[in-house]
Amino acid sequence: MESRLALGAGAVVMRFIAVLVAALAMLAAAPAAEAHRRAASGDPPPAGVAIPSLTHGQMTVIARNLSAIRALANRQVASDMTMWRLEDYLSLQSFACLWGLVPGSVTDEASPFNECSHAYLVAARALLLHLRAMPRADHEAVEALIRQIETEMLMNDASLALCRYSDEPFNTNEIVMPRFSEIAFHPPTLAAVSAFLLAVAAPAWGFWPRRQAGVHRERTAA
Repeated sequence: MESRLALGAGAVVMRFIAVLVAALAMLAAAPAAEAHRRAASGDPPPAGVAIPSLTHGQMTVIARNLSAIRALANRQVASDMTMWRLEDYLSLQSFACLWGLVPGSVTDEASPFNECSHAYLVAARALLLHLRAMPRADHEAVEALIRQIETEMLMNDASLALCRYSDEPFNTNEIVMPRFSEIAFHPPTLAAVSAFLLAVAAPAWGFWPRRQAGVHRERTAA
């Protein structure tokens, strides 16, 4: 019984790895000019909340304060449609960009995940600035966080560090996907993906000796 469970679990994991590897291979072979911005409906994005971009240096500061911005937004009693759209976009973009967990997503302009990191971080900043304008928001807490972020940006000369996405506007109805076709050509990201695959494959590999032992016992019993 134990050997059959191990075999079933191992087969599921191996299928998952095969599908993931095949998907990455197809994405890596896709043309470089592929579209990375997609409307949720598949059609051209309708008018949503327009969000100005931020500089490469500002991204790092916003990323450091992202949890504080989200916590502050969650504490607000009142909300409006703009706040709802910004929060929803922030959540969707964070998910699409794997929550910034891929090394270099925020700091490395060449990362395939850098543009989508721009998207969720500009949404975070826009959300914070919108809270400042909301009538029933906790303005004292909002202003305190804004002052903290502005101080960090000044100390780090954040407004001076630009990148190719620094002048690129964003929209809450347009999801920015990672540039999957560039993963194979970006060593840090490729290393992270490979490490993930190894971490998933290692437990599956451990199932095979148990399977062989189970088959041997069944044959001996027969």
